[in-house]
Amino acid sequence: MRPFACDMILVENGKILLVKRGREPFKGEWAVPGGRIEDNETAEECAKREMKEETGLDVEPITFTGLYSDPNRDPRGIIVAAFLVKRTGGEVRAGDDADEARWFELHNLPKLCTDHGRIVRDAIRHLQ
Repeated sequence: MRPFACDMILVENGKILLVKRGREPFKGEWAVPGGRIEDNETAEECAKREMKEETGLDVEPITFTGLYSDPNRDPRGIIVAAFLVKRTGGEVRAGDDADEARWFELHNLPKLCTDHGRIVRDAIRHLQ
């Protein structure tokens, strides 16, 4: 069975919060925060936990924005559910497997790992 994960898109004031990956695959590349679901955890609970671990922020999922299941999207074969989230607390700080957490203007994003550019574009459509 292929692993399942959740990715979170947080946009505030025209900026998106991204993390620089601290581990392979894609070490040193920018990504949306995310991680694998744990046993006995819902996708929404995973989204909240992973965002807290990687960015220090408390969030609530607003809407599901897409499912990404191309077997070639990630060498680990991970299937991702993406959520647009809103901040409910906390201060930005990198943690867990993120070396850095930083805000970027939506119109001036760095190169993103794997299919995270598509994940961001799909989520932004929900803001319009």
